[in-house]
Amino acid sequence: MAISKLKCVYATAAMWLLLWGANGQAALPTPTAPSTGAPAGNWLNLIKGYAKDAGLVLGLVIATAAFLWIAWITIAKFNEARNGRAEWGEVGLTGIIAAGVMVFISYLLTEASTTIV
Repeated sequence: MAISKLKCVYATAAMWLLLWGANGQAALPTPTAPSTGAPAGNWLNLIKGYAKDAGLVLGLVIATAAFLWIAWITIAKFNEARNGRAEWGEVGLTGIIAAGVMVFISYLLTEASTTIV
């Protein structure tokens, strides 16, 4: 007797979840088209556009990682100078080199984003 009541409870719960879930799925947004829009029905250009967008996002992730790495090195050098293990000139030189590297990375990313077709 207890098993049939348990099955009834599970069936009722499943019914309510299905009814409730259908309302949640009704409001899904349409997928975003890639930045290089492809004509309707051209799947190869659509995939190519998504690949280009993925490449640009990957480049931004790599640039962010480089920025964090350079910031970590600069903060570590600053900490060494505060503890007397490095001179303050080294901190300034590290900051100038870090800025140059970041400008170079930004230039390369800009060139790569225009080259990717």
